[in-house]
Formats: sequence, structure tokens, C-alpha cells
Amino acid sequence: MDDVLITVVLVIGLALVFDFTNGFHDTANAMATSVATGALKPRVAVGISAVLNLVGAFLSTEVAKTVSGGIINAGPNGLDITPVMIFAGLVGAVIWNIATWYLGLPSSSTHALFGGLIGAAIIGAGFDAVNFGVVISKVVLPALFSPLVAGLIALVATYLAYRITKNARIRGSETGFRHAQTISASLVSLAHGTNDAQKTMGVITLTLVAAGYQGGDSGPQFWVILACGLAIALGTYLGGWRIIRTVGKRITDIQSPQGFSAETSSAATILVSSHLGFALSTTQVTSGAVVGAGLGRKLASVHWGVVGKIGIAWLVTLPAAALVGGVAAWVASTSVIGLFIVIAFAAAAILTFYLLSRRNPVNHDNVNEEPGDAKRDREKDDEKAGASA
Repeated sequence: MDDVLITVVLVIGLALVFDFTNGFHDTANAMATSVATGALKPRVAVGISAVLNLVGAFLSTEVAKTVSGGIINAGPNGLDITPVMIFAGLVGAVIWNIATWYLGLPSSSTHALFGGLIGAAIIGAGFDAVNFGVVISKVVLPALFSPLVAGLIALVATYLAYRITKNARIRGSETGFRHAQTISASLVSLAHGTNDAQKTMGVITLTLVAAGYQGGDSGPQFWVILACGLAIALGTYLGGWRIIRTVGKRITDIQSPQGFSAETSSAATILVSSHLGFALSTTQVTSGAVVGAGLGRKLASVHWGVVGKIGIAWLVTLPAAALVGGVAAWVASTSVIGLFIVIAFAAAAILTFYLLSRRNPVNHDNVNEEPGDAKRDREKDDEKAGASA
């Protein structure tokens, strides 16, 4: 029992670390466009987002129930997955989050988490441990359709702003849209808390159920909700400046009307999905909305080279995290020494990416500046678009 308790404590600790990385990894979802257009100062933006992420964590638990009671099957003696497997799955998710943060890629923390858990469950308990029906209906299908829906809404909204009302061109309209962005960005942050914070709650609840400390039909306890809300809020406040730069400056040359359209469509998509219990990727929703906003103003303003790199990251996130989670589960399940080897590997990977990031730091002072290679890629995309026009 002592060994189980120690493992549960380790899982909860690592789950909160993941929640923290989710916060700074996904800050761009809510605030990248507002920072890029100057609607909000960088520090103010992440402060508002952190507070609203915390508030959003208390508004819904439907997604948490999907994670804790739907993805992993129950066997004849309870859940097929063990706390050690959950720990291994979290290792895969955390390492992938840190790696893509270092690269400035807005990959999906959701898919990293589910990929890690699925890989660990398959290695540790077999394919029957995973409810692939729930994975497809509440994870895969939302991943395919949510960016398209958000992008289409943002495209139409941007088109209306520029082509019909002409409010985006008259004097003073830019200031009006910037003020509106403060509201729309705040709504995205609130929506993000209702969806992404729930995933870690679900993981901790799943761990408590697997260890026998909580009933299988119960939702997250209050202390779990509070801890997860605080962890994601702290990560959000520290700001994932690398990814904010990518979403706000490299996908398209965003202006205030586009930022407002992208944020509004993202918030609507995320809130509806949270209500339905869909554990979608808020990163994919936001990125899709930004692309749609770019298309709504001018087709050539979307930098497709950057979009292509983001798309590749989306495709490989779940299988890559599953691979790391599966290997970690195999090593950790061998013995206590194996578990500590996994812990040491995860700590070394996190430290390595952090030290690498210090060579070329991105912070609130330079977040709106483009690095040289990114600027060259963007100029090439613009030249190609101009030649085809």
C-alpha cells in the first residue's frame, strides 16, 4: 500500500507539471493575436489569461469525466491501467510539450496527453485497455472538425468586417476592434480553462480510481479542481512566448479585426465542445481560426510554409507521445529502479530543452520580433503568393 501511495503522489505531482506546461504551451491560444496587434501589452495579456483560466477550471467537469471514465476501459477487477502506467503516459506528454515549446510549434497538449496515456496503456495492459470508440468520437473527430469549424467562422467574420460593413477601414475602427479583442481574448482564456484544465483533473481522478482511493463513477474532487486550476494559471502567467510569436506573427500578418474574429470563433468552438465533453485541442482550434482570419482578409496573407510545419506537428503529436509513453511504461513497470530511471530521463530532457532555450530566449520584450530564418521563410511565401496572384 505504501508503494501504491508513493506512486500516486508521483503521478499527481507529474500531472500538475503537465498542467503547468499546458498553461505556458497554450497561452498563445488566447493571447497571441491580442499581443500581435497591440490590443494588450504582453504582461497584461498573460495576467488576464491566467486569472480566467483559473475561473474556467471551476465552470465544467464534463471533459474531466471523459478522460477519467471513458478513454481507459475497466477490466474484471477494475481499471486495466495502473498508476505506474499513467505516470509513464504523463512522461510522454510532458517531454513532447517541452520539445514543441522549444521549437515554437503550437502542437496539441491534448493529443500529447492522450497519446502518452494510450501508449502506456497498450504496452502495460494491451489494446483492450483503451476504449478506441471514445477516442475516435471524443478526441479524433473533434480534432479533425474543430479547426475547420473555427477557421470557417473566423473567415466569414473577417470577410464581413472588411467587405461588407467596412468598419475595418474607417477612422477609429482599429481602436474599436482592439478594445473588442480584450473581451474576445478573455473569453478564449475562460473557455481554455473549461477544456484544458479538465484534462489533468481527469488524469488525477483516473489515478485515484485506479489506485482504489476513489469510486469509479465519481468526478474530480474539489482539491483536484483547485490544484489543476492553479497549475495551469501559473503556467499561463509565465507565458509561452515562443509559441505566442508563432501564432501571432508567423501564421499571418494579423490585424485587429482578424484577431477579434479569430478569438471569437475559437471561444465559441471551445465552449460548445466543453459542454459536450469533447476533449478537443484548443491549440488546433485557435490555429485554424487564425488561418481562417488570414484567408478572410487576403488569400496571400497566410504563410503556408509555417502552416505546413504546424500541420506536421499535429499529425505526429499523438503517435510520438504514445511511443515515449509506451517505452516509459515498459521501463517503469520492470522495477522500482526502472521507475526512477524514467524519472531521471524526464528530468534530464526537461532540463536540456530549457538550457537550449536560453541560447535564444523569447520573452515579453521581443515576442513580436521575427527571427531571421522565420522572416526569410515568410518573405518566400509572400513572393510565391504574389507570383501566383
